[in-house]
This record gives sequence, structure tokens and C-alpha cells, in this order.
Amino acid sequence: MAMQHTPLLMSKILDRGAKVAPNEEIVTATESGVRRQTYRQSRDRAHQLAHALKDAGIGIGDRVGTFMWNGSRHLEAYHACAGMGAVLHTLNIRLSDTDLEYIIGHAQDRIIIADADTLPLLEKLKGRMPSVERIVVAVEDGFENWDTDLPNPVDYEDFIAGKPTNYEWPQIDENSPLGLCYTSGTTGNPKGVEYEHRSQYLHTITICMADSIGLSATDTVCGIVPMFHAMGWGVPWVGLMLGCKQVLPHRFMDPARLASLMASEGVTISSGVPTIWQGLKQLYEANPGKYDFSKLERLTCGGSAPPPSLIRWYWDTLGVEMIQGWGMTETSPLATLSRRVAKRSQIELSEDEKFANVAKAGQIMPGLEVEIFDGNFNKLPHDGKSVGEILIRGPWICSEYYNNPQPEKFHDGWLITGDVGMIDPEEYLIISDRSKDLVKSGGEWISSVDLENHIVALPGVAQACVVAQPHPRWDERPVALVVLAAGAEVSREAILKHCATKFAKWQLPDDVLFVDTIPLTSTGKMDKKVVRADLDAKGYRLPDQREAAG
Repeated sequence: MAMQHTPLLMSKILDRGAKVAPNEEIVTATESGVRRQTYRQSRDRAHQLAHALKDAGIGIGDRVGTFMWNGSRHLEAYHACAGMGAVLHTLNIRLSDTDLEYIIGHAQDRIIIADADTLPLLEKLKGRMPSVERIVVAVEDGFENWDTDLPNPVDYEDFIAGKPTNYEWPQIDENSPLGLCYTSGTTGNPKGVEYEHRSQYLHTITICMADSIGLSATDTVCGIVPMFHAMGWGVPWVGLMLGCKQVLPHRFMDPARLASLMASEGVTISSGVPTIWQGLKQLYEANPGKYDFSKLERLTCGGSAPPPSLIRWYWDTLGVEMIQGWGMTETSPLATLSRRVAKRSQIELSEDEKFANVAKAGQIMPGLEVEIFDGNFNKLPHDGKSVGEILIRGPWICSEYYNNPQPEKFHDGWLITGDVGMIDPEEYLIISDRSKDLVKSGGEWISSVDLENHIVALPGVAQACVVAQPHPRWDERPVALVVLAAGAEVSREAILKHCATKFAKWQLPDDVLFVDTIPLTSTGKMDKKVVRADLDAKGYRLPDQREAAG
């Protein structure tokens, strides 16, 4: 054996930023401005948090939940849990209390660290989280007088006060669990994806490649994508490793505040879903000359495909490259990326030709494999014409779901993504369609089947079909078509009220249409392709679009 076999543990790289750039800043937006701390301070506080968690009984493999926005304390939780060998379970603030109850119980979270302003959402689960022993409350401006009936609450600062600033990170197996994220991108209950130290170590290094996102220590990164979405797309880990300046928006997500924050802090690269970049574009056009984005170089965009016109606007107007990526919670999430110039042969292409490639989902990241298969799992040619099911495998791709293997979602070592597409001769992945059962709104999945099942459970409803309809801001919004039982009288308002008993507000249908029948396929399934085509043929528009049109 000629080489040392050092385990690929996140603890080996997460203290690095504080070592090489101890005075670099981590900036968190607050009600009155920003709060600043150095990497050295953040590192010391993370080690204190690890000691506090250990003293509270948290050991290697125990799940620690976070119910937090993007901020320095959330970053400290990332750092502490990874270092000490606990499993960081990032809870999605936007989920319904029903889904939250399920995933907290399924994960068996023992401690939850929550931002004080999120307590009203978490308090809906009072008495419904038997595994949770303690709530640690992180306080920002305006929430100093927080109060809660949740179990054994303690202020975050009191929790870590007086703890040592050095924790001896344990040597554990590199395949040990690191993080846990749940995806609602299918029918039924959310499914957990358990990330491992080795997988995220490799994912973190890959993000820094020049032919990937190219994140470097000289960047100022603004992670807008929530840290509860697939580990913030890996950006928090990369920042801690590199020691680059980080700008975290917390709960202040309106375009004006984001634009001011990015401009004043000299952000060079930022990550977010298309709705964020659409909002920033509209703000910039409405306020010419107000925001200085001269230092901004790159935007990474995922969650859903950005319109090609939006990608082109950022380049033509601001000289900013928008890097489209494709992936999912199950892929950690970085799988493919599309750059303006991906290889030497593209340097001399015209701008139109370059942007024709940018509009694609991109080329696969090194170390991963992606293929398209027909219905019998035969590989299809990369000719840009053959359309098939997209399957992917590699060292940071999920192999089974946490405590819920679901082998039908995997085939011979491949993850069945549920997306349909093709691969062209230059190895660009092109997404043709997505699973018909899903609606993607503002980067969040909504299960149409779950909505349908719930609507049909309402007395008087015989059948329900939920389909996605295009939306200029949210990409897609759900619309429910309902067939009533003979003689039944059920109003639109009653159906929406019924849905609100299980689903979060943003998951509710934008419209309810009463129809006599719903078209079926030859196998008896609802033919959603025909439903969407019928709505399009009739010139259907969502209620807010009808109102805007007068």
C-alpha cells in the first residue's frame, strides 16, 4: 500500500476556512442591518455547540434537527454536527405540520435548533414530537422576548456559553451518516435521503472545480437557496472549507433587500431558484442605476429550468453568467451543469450558439454517470433525439431511502430519477419532461397525487385530477379538476378549505374547475397530458393572470 488511506470525513476540511482565513467575514442579514462574525469566531462557536450537544446527550449518529433560515448559527450547526459525528437533519420550514410531524418522528430527531421567529410554526407540533427532548432557540433582532411551550427550551447563546472552544473531532468511518434531507417529490410520505461524509466530501470538492461552479476562496458567496434544501446545494460546506466571505440573507428574501445586500457586500456569486432571479431582474429594470452589481460574476440556478431569455438577459445586461444545474435531493444535488463555454471548441461560437447550449440541463459532473433508458432498461443512444427515462449513479447519488428502501426507485445500481429526457452527441443532458405526478412551484415540489387523494376524500367528490399550469413567477402552480358525485353540491371554497387541513398554503391549488368527466388512458389512468392540452386549447389562465389582464 503506497498511499495513506485517510478517511474522507467532513471534519478534515470544515475547520480549514478558519485556519487559512480566520478574519474573513460571515455576514447575516438582520431586521436592522447585518450581523458580522469572523471565520475564527464561527469555528470556535461551532466547537462550543458540539460540546453543548454532547453534554445534552447527543452522540455519534444521533439526529439533530434544524428549523432555521440561512444564517451564521445555522452554519455553526452544520459545522458542529458534521465534526462530532451527529446527523444534521435540516427541516423544511415551508412544509405542512403534517409532513413535519412525520419526518421528525421518522428521523427520530432528539434536539431541534430553531430560529425564534419560526417558533409559531413549530408550536403547531406541540405534543406531536415524542422523540424531541429539547428545543434550542436562536434569537435575532426583534425576537428577544420569545416564549414557547415546546419541550425544555433554552436560548442558543446560553446553551453554548462557557463551553470549550476546542472539540476533538472523533475518527469515524467515512461512510457514516452526515446529514438527512427529506424530499416530497413523490406520492405518499416524504422520503429521507441520508448523506454520508464520503459522498459530501467528494461533492464539496467537485463544486470548486473550474469546470463546475468554480467557487473559490476569492469569492463572496450569497447562498439564497435555503440551507434546508439539499444541504443548501452544498454551498455551506464549500464556504467552511474555503474560508470565502459568506453573505446569508436569513428570512429577508424580498428582491429589494436581497439586491441591497448583494450590492453592499460585493457578492460575486449567488445561488437560487429561477423565481429569485426573475424578481431581481424585475427590480433592476424598475430601478435603473440604483443597484451596483459590478462585482457580480455568476449565478447558479436550479430547482427548475430558468427561461433561456432570463439567462440571456443577465449576460447581455449585467455581464453575469447564469449557470443552470440539474439535480435533486437524491443527487446531493449537483449532477449536471451548463456553462456558456464548456470546452475549447465552443470559445469561437457566436453568443446565440453558446446560449443554445446554456438552455440545456448541462454536462455530467466528473465521477458520475448518466444514461437514458427505454421501458425495458435498454440504454438509448446519445443522439439528441432518443427520449427515455433518466438514470444516474455515482459516489454522491442516493442508493436507497432512509428507513424506507423503495427498491422500485432503483435499478442495478442506478437511481431512477423520474425525469424524462435525451442526451445529445456533445453529452448535454436535455430534460424533455418531468414526472406527471409532480408540480414544481418556486423550486418546491407539490405532489399532485397527494392533493388528488385528499380532495377525493371529501364527501361529494367522485374524482379529482391535479395538473400543473405555467406561472410567470412560480414556474408552475397546481389546478384541480373535480368531478362531483351525482346530486352532490360542493363549492370551490369547501375544497380549498379541506385541502388546507393537510397542506401548506403554498401547496394549495390556485384554482378548482368542476368538470363532467376526466379523460383516461387505455390503462384507466387519468390522462394528464390530454387535460393540459385541453386547458391550453381553451385558453385557460390562472386566476391571478385573469385578474392582471382585467
